[in-house]
Amino acid sequence: MWRLIKALLFLIAVAAVGLVAYAYIGPLFFPGDFAAPSQEVTQPVTLDTN
Repeated sequence: MWRLIKALLFLIAVAAVGLVAYAYIGPLFFPGDFAAPSQEVTQPVTLDTN
């Protein structure tokens, strides 16, 4: 049972390191996945002035 817990903790640690590495290195290799959508949005606004 202890071996299973150690294996799960190891996998969680590896997944956390992988996620952090993807967050920092990902924009260098996959810039399209990290780019914000660039689209202009215009909406009319009606203001109530009593």
